[in-house]
Amino acid sequence: MCRPDETTVAGPQPPVLPTCYISDAIASEPLTLKHLLPATADEIVAGFGLDELPAPPAADRPRVILNMVSTADGHATLGGRSGPLSGPADRALFHALRLAVDAVMAGAATVRVERYGRIVPDAARRQSRVARGLREEPLACIVSGRLALEGEIPLLAEPAARVVILTPSSASLPAGAAAAEIDYIRAARDGQLDLAAALAELRARFDVHTLLCEGGPHLNAQLLGAGLVDELFLSLSPLLAGGDPASGGEALRILAGPELSPPISLELLSVLEHDSGLFLRYSVRAAPPDGGA
Repeated sequence: MCRPDETTVAGPQPPVLPTCYISDAIASEPLTLKHLLPATADEIVAGFGLDELPAPPAADRPRVILNMVSTADGHATLGGRSGPLSGPADRALFHALRLAVDAVMAGAATVRVERYGRIVPDAARRQSRVARGLREEPLACIVSGRLALEGEIPLLAEPAARVVILTPSSASLPAGAAAAEIDYIRAARDGQLDLAAALAELRARFDVHTLLCEGGPHLNAQLLGAGLVDELFLSLSPLLAGGDPASGGEALRILAGPELSPPISLELLSVLEHDSGLFLRYSVRAAPPDGGA
């Protein structure tokens, strides 16, 4: 913008400069500008439109999203738990993702160690789901091979909770062991849980279209190996944990078990940053499904 040759305000006239305020010079290479738009975790997740995404190619199962946190050097837990890796932003996104899905699933060990409670404990947030046309609370799903759910698990002690246990076992929890409403999906193949069949039944019986899986690492690897995952949300905590597996150091990562062969490709969809933590959203390139356990 150049200064005008004449002024339209009264008073002494400033000198007219022959040049412009902004140089006409243009960089030889295009510049990339970072667009900073502050937003809450709820607003960010709402913008993802998870409840409006198309069904996966295998339309008889829910759309499956993994949500995990790890250190920068790959640790999924510290001291056996994921909580020490999680900062305020990761926790906000964790709860915001729960608000956007039909069901939340975790392995029995994760439910027990992390002491799972009610999926959406805040009444106002439950009402926000109802206003968006969702059930008041996501269905809580526990994957358990042996129904090893002994000990105090707040989720099972919650009378308002509705829990579905996915298991290959024909057994049930002992009478009086849970105050929550319990249903079972029993899907076995070669003595193991048939995840593909279990997820198909989860959609058919309970009308689950979007399923958020929160681990643990063995369940994540089994889902990926069976070609049952559509997206990955990965929080990278700005921490280095170290440890050498050969000397007994902790080495649990977001995937555990045999190597995936071939490795599964990811496509980056978005990146968020807060206080040196990164929050990555990937789509998962479909792998040949084997319906694995």
